[in-house]
Amino acid sequence: MSEKKGQGLIYECIRCGAKVAKDELEMRGGGVKCTICGYRVLKKKRPPVVKRVLAR
Repeated sequence: MSEKKGQGLIYECIRCGAKVAKDELEMRGGGVKCTICGYRVLKKKRPPVVKRVLAR
């Protein structure tokens, strides 16, 4: 699955590393489950934005 801007939340399976969109989970009944291997532990991907803070 390709990650596009504005697609929404992306989850990553702990076991197989597959990326699953929140929209896809909702289409399958709303349960938290990997669409590839069926594992029930997913983690939320963080955006690649780096926050810069001034140090004084």
